[in-house]
Amino acid sequence: MAVVATSDHDPLLLLHKSISNKQTFIPVASDDPGAATESPLAQATYLHFPSQGVSLAIEAPTRFISNDKPVDLRSIYFAWLNRELAIPEYNASATALNEQLVAAGSSSKVQNLGFIERLDLITWLEGASEESEYIKPLAGDAEAAAAGGAAPASKPGAVSAAAQARSGKGTLDPRLASVYDGERKMGDRNTVLRGIKPTDFSHVRKLAAPFIKKKTQQASAPGGVPASMSLNQKGPSRRPDPIILLSPSASSLLRMTNARSFLEDGKFVPADASGSMASMLHVQRVMRSIDPNRPMRFILVEGSEQFKPEYWNRVVAVFTTGQTWQFKNYKWSSAGELFKHTLGVYVGWRGEQAPESIRSWGHRVLSTGVDRWRAGDGADASRFRDKEVVEQIWKTIEANMRHKGWRSDAAPTSI
Repeated sequence: MAVVATSDHDPLLLLHKSISNKQTFIPVASDDPGAATESPLAQATYLHFPSQGVSLAIEAPTRFISNDKPVDLRSIYFAWLNRELAIPEYNASATALNEQLVAAGSSSKVQNLGFIERLDLITWLEGASEESEYIKPLAGDAEAAAAGGAAPASKPGAVSAAAQARSGKGTLDPRLASVYDGERKMGDRNTVLRGIKPTDFSHVRKLAAPFIKKKTQQASAPGGVPASMSLNQKGPSRRPDPIILLSPSASSLLRMTNARSFLEDGKFVPADASGSMASMLHVQRVMRSIDPNRPMRFILVEGSEQFKPEYWNRVVAVFTTGQTWQFKNYKWSSAGELFKHTLGVYVGWRGEQAPESIRSWGHRVLSTGVDRWRAGDGADASRFRDKEVVEQIWKTIEANMRHKGWRSDAAPTSI
């Protein structure tokens, strides 16, 4: 078993590749090849990748950034291991592991990730998302961006260089990456033009700096190229995912168990017909007036207990049954103030009058109704009007998002 530095093997890329290829990785307490058996996480000192023949120090920092500091490999592995747990169980497991670490004489602690950070990490590791706002690019990518977008020179004989080139912005499709892994290395520009010894051109940046500065000033001048196209301008940041809050009330027709079927597939099923309830999920929808080229990913949660203050600027809709206790822990605890900042949505039974509270909140709450559920062979045939209701809800959410300042490359800083 080879113990290597994290500079040689990136922990996040190794995890992503192992998960994509369904390869195992286990915590171990020794770097002895003959003792590579799984150990309790509190006693482990390495994370072993048998298929790669590599072991990484479990306390090694990664490129995943939370609260402006790198998250260690143990915390990343812990988040993946407990990806199916709801928020309360996840927090309790983190507390229990920290107590075990103290008992084992370790000064380290597992970092408890926020629910949106955890969702972002899991979807990136699984390959469901090609981008992550919390993962820093590899050093080679950052240097290439600073030099004006030139591709970084690869080391002779490097493995999976093409698969790593997009790291931080998402990785290649695993099948395509496996093709690149098997290609024959013919050499790069350094070996072809300069021999095997790479040439250091870093001094050229200092020489070019005055010219770039002058070019920027000219671009900012009247009649010149717009300042937004200057060479040294930092590119736009990744647009965060909008958030939809569902009602945690047991009387709500739309819960975590049936929200995806309703909002993504346009079909209503009873809330208790889809099995166990997840703590969060996401749905995708193309908002053509905001970004017609790619679908937007919406995060659905039932509570705001794990919200950071800036998350409220990403809330685009609040589903409610009209019960005001739902808003007790919100940033705006009164319904009147809440629906000045975001859209309210009520889903009831078609033909039944909405509760008095819903009607008193006025036009800021969209009131809709679905046909009553009918079990049996004709159930699917009777749900054809569900899509009309779903389209009405999405159309209203899209109009509200556009009004609040959502764009293809940016989200509002205040709602």
